[in-house]
Amino acid sequence: MVGGRNGLDASLTRLRSILSCSTRGVVGAGDGGVPYGPPMERHLATVWESVADEVGPEVAVVQGATRLTWSELDDRSARLASALLDAGVEPGTAVAQYLYNSPEYLETTFASLKVRAVPVNVNYRYLDDELLHLLDDSEARVLVFHASLGDRVARVLPRASRLRLVVEVDDGGPHVDGAVRYEELLAGHHPAARRTRSPDDITLTYTGGTTGLPKGVMARIGNGVDATLSSTPVLLGHPPVTDPAGAAPLARALADAGARLVGLPACPLMHATGLTIGAVPALSVGGTVVLLDGRGLDVDELWTLVDREGVMALTVVGDAFARPMLRGLRDGPPRSLASLRAILSSGAMFSTEVKQGLLEHLPEGAYVLDFIASTEGTMGTSIATRNRPAATGHFTPSAGVKVFDEHDREVEPGSGQGGVVAVPGAIPLGYFKDPAKTARTFREVDGVAYSFPGDWATVEADGSLTLLGRGSQCINTGGEKVFPEEVEEAIKRLPAVDDALVFGVPDERFGQRVVAVASAAPGGPAPDGAAIVARLREQLSAYKVPREVLVVDEVPRAPNGKADYPGARARFEARG
Repeated sequence: MVGGRNGLDASLTRLRSILSCSTRGVVGAGDGGVPYGPPMERHLATVWESVADEVGPEVAVVQGATRLTWSELDDRSARLASALLDAGVEPGTAVAQYLYNSPEYLETTFASLKVRAVPVNVNYRYLDDELLHLLDDSEARVLVFHASLGDRVARVLPRASRLRLVVEVDDGGPHVDGAVRYEELLAGHHPAARRTRSPDDITLTYTGGTTGLPKGVMARIGNGVDATLSSTPVLLGHPPVTDPAGAAPLARALADAGARLVGLPACPLMHATGLTIGAVPALSVGGTVVLLDGRGLDVDELWTLVDREGVMALTVVGDAFARPMLRGLRDGPPRSLASLRAILSSGAMFSTEVKQGLLEHLPEGAYVLDFIASTEGTMGTSIATRNRPAATGHFTPSAGVKVFDEHDREVEPGSGQGGVVAVPGAIPLGYFKDPAKTARTFREVDGVAYSFPGDWATVEADGSLTLLGRGSQCINTGGEKVFPEEVEEAIKRLPAVDDALVFGVPDERFGQRVVAVASAAPGGPAPDGAAIVARLREQLSAYKVPREVLVVDEVPRAPNGKADYPGARARFEARG
């Protein structure tokens, strides 16, 4: 990445420009882009194959003692692709990945894309009924799973009638009858021949959400390629790649310069942030993806890997990851972190104080890039450096993004009025098998097609956005709207508090009343719930202040760091 103050400023300025543009407006080679030959398919599999041909001996994936070169990653993925074809997989067939972070996760993704199948993310915390729902909803014909999750798979298999191939990745768990062992499957197949693909091939990403059953978001793979190749080179101080044929030459140039992108997704790959922000960019420019060996967030392992592997970009999901990472730097052994240039985050609130705390430990010129984004669309970005803090929940909107009120009228900048964020451009196609939700989320206003992910924001006088929260979690108390994220952030700023979730519970008088669960800062005494409430009355409007705060050992969160509001509500209701 670019070094020096002037170089940093120039790189960040260009990055802001690229991130604020629609992916349909990628800078061309004539505008300083990487030179390339004949146009190539806008498809991830095709890009990764071209990169493997160019930098085959370079390391592609690292986890524990495993180090796969690009040639090995391509070969193993092609062998799995051959097995998928033998199982009758066709373009558009869903391949479910019930896997922890692992090389096999990336191989299964690559193999599926090679044969134009659709890799489907499955939350590894899903139990029987949740797993069966996703298999049925996605119409998956193939399931690849870690053996340690096999007890659930074994119970589900008799009811999963669509499955034609069940593949077991050995991680020490017992063998499941009817499953084929992953390594035996690869050894028994020759690499599949490469084939022509289409940028209109579909990706299907299931949203974890905070309520209700997950829904599969359909998008064109070509749009994702455009977004990745327009922004990732800029992170490295290079012009955008405008045609996928430019990815391999860039990979070669980075390898020759000893400047390959090394990325570490600390969050799960089954979460969109982990895969699309943490892994796909590094792979698309011939870099290396480093994976934690453990199944949870071990901050000592994480920071050790950053130094050992020369990690340049670290991907997290807001404060749920960043706070323990910061504690690990403050309380743990000294770290160099000389290679680290960027911490990337999406999917959850990222506090100003935590950003700045991390930046104090990072090299001069490093930055935190925070996305206000969801599977349904990228709404804006925020870039913080050591000398240029970024306010919590404050973002520069992506090109064409608007905020509409409940009557589809555009919110006036500086009015203080909240509204729902709308994203135009290369938006998803809709939700798989859910036309009603598709119609609500992806619709036209004044002849322009928008995605409405559900986030609410105000528009400041300068056109920037201040995020209020997700509309689905909005609390209506006596006619006043309370967005949990605002209150959560206020609670987490208290010195005695580590984490918090805010939600509404039924109230006879007001319809809902605001309550919260909170956990203590490590090493400190448990905070008093009443004292928290008293402090908040000094900071927030009275209607926003929780009537009660329950102090718990650990605030419920999903493995991807997102808020587990149902779990928090259950803890509150069971308080006794």
